[in-house]
Amino acid sequence: MFIDRIVTTLKGLQPLTVQAHCDTADGPAVKDGRTALETGNINYALTWTPAEGEAELRGVFEKALRVRTLGAEAAELADRLFLETLVRIHRMGEGVGFTGIQPAGTEVDPIVEAADQAIAEGSDAGLLPMVPQERRAGLADRFRAALAMKEFDVDDLAAARRYVAAYVDFFTYAEGEDHERHAHPAHAHQH
Repeated sequence: MFIDRIVTTLKGLQPLTVQAHCDTADGPAVKDGRTALETGNINYALTWTPAEGEAELRGVFEKALRVRTLGAEAAELADRLFLETLVRIHRMGEGVGFTGIQPAGTEVDPIVEAADQAIAEGSDAGLLPMVPQERRAGLADRFRAALAMKEFDVDDLAAARRYVAAYVDFFTYAEGEDHERHAHPAHAHQH
């Protein structure tokens, strides 16, 4: 298939290891985007977008749902456009450029993997030794804040976006990055 050849060609241009994981096919934004497409509930995807990107994503989502009914190739293209739009809007909300969705299996920074595992397991014990001592208290605070917001009703977009803001804050702090550069501007007041 033509798209497969393009993806294969582009894979050679992709970095071997990425620091963030929200722009990978295995990352949480793309996973939730796929859930939105499968369930027809856009709120799974809107969780990852700031409010100012909502109208654009809704428009693409509605069109993607219609186009998906036209066959497998149409569905593949519609899904890709929707997921790329989702990740682009999410990354712009973080103040970071969009360079495409990295392929499934893309290696991410070990600290990102450990942070993801910490959220999934509810324990930051494996992550803390990976960060400098002077950042551990701040990281533990951010971890507890994200964990406290993790269980939300997908249809409560305010709660969902507060969680993502805390999640992004936790991840960027774990990576040692400047929080203000990556925070969702729309959610900065909600921390």
